[in-house]
Amino acid sequence: MHFEAESNGSKYEVYVNDSKNTWKVSLKEDGKDWIHYDIQKDTYQTLENTISFIFNQSSYLIDVVGKENEYTVYTRGSHRTIKIYNDETLLHQSLKAGGNIGGDASVTAGMPGKIVQVFVKPGDEVKKDDPVLIMEAMKMENEIRATHDAKVKEVKVKAGENVESGAELISYE
Repeated sequence: MHFEAESNGSKYEVYVNDSKNTWKVSLKEDGKDWIHYDIQKDTYQTLENTISFIFNQSSYLIDVVGKENEYTVYTRGSHRTIKIYNDETLLHQSLKAGGNIGGDASVTAGMPGKIVQVFVKPGDEVKKDDPVLIMEAMKMENEIRATHDAKVKEVKVKAGENVESGAELISYE
């Protein structure tokens, strides 16, 4: 599993590999080298929002309170707020924003995906909340809608095409 995390102004890449007896966790802070950890599953327990585990011969009791992608973690008399982003949360955030309409000039892909259907062509007038295309991402079909009234300048994708995150899909005049 791949995540991105942010805490105290620092950004991290996180990979977690689940094996039979351990979680292999790799962390990389922006601009630094990777650090690798093995966490033994037989030392891990949960109760409601509390996690208990042993790591590097030290016992940790951690309380976690979270909402959406932001978590407050309490351990050893201190707390830290951590934002966690995975592909699913990035997708949901882009959909809440109306399909990641970038400024007023274009529609961009919030995630990698496949274009299923395009509803507009150059010269079309779209109204706020009109569907402009359907994109499949994370095995879900997502209807991307206009967030404002505009005139379509260019459609840069077609049905069946795979796109990368951040790719411009439709531009407006």
